[in-house]
Amino acid sequence: MQLTGERCIVRPWRLNDAKPIAAHANNPNVARQLRDRFPHPYTVGDARTFIESVADAHPITTFAIDVAGEPVGGIGFSPGTDVERYSAEIGYWLGEQYWGRGITAEAVRLVSDYAFQDCGLLRLYALPFADNGQSMRVLEKAGYQKEAVLRSSSVKFGKPRDQALYALVNSAWRTS
Repeated sequence: MQLTGERCIVRPWRLNDAKPIAAHANNPNVARQLRDRFPHPYTVGDARTFIESVADAHPITTFAIDVAGEPVGGIGFSPGTDVERYSAEIGYWLGEQYWGRGITAEAVRLVSDYAFQDCGLLRLYALPFADNGQSMRVLEKAGYQKEAVLRSSSVKFGKPRDQALYALVNSAWRTS
């Protein structure tokens, strides 16, 4: 399965993605905007461990962002449980040399459409750091709306940081 846009392809991870993805992921400018579970430094071993951990997921919820045949970032969503089982948190990252080209916004749109149409989700939300203007613009370009600023809701590299709450609701949602 793959989702094809004009700027990128969003596809399942492959084991041979480990080396090129580690080259893009091992960047402090990438790591500073992500959760702590995204290691820094980021090694080929980290990439292999990650790819192996998502390889057998059904439905697929974690993808490589591929530009011109090379994996240059990642995107995925984590479904909620219980009363939040129709909601999911979406997250993404892209190698720095590809920033500013509209690739991430396109990938977010592609994955959001997949999550709504194929996985039956009602709501997707994201929690970028509130000082990460680039990520907030990505979400806005993908149709997400800002709902709140969560003050001092996270700590990254030992410093409290605000997070913005963005969401997209599936207007065509129907229970089966």
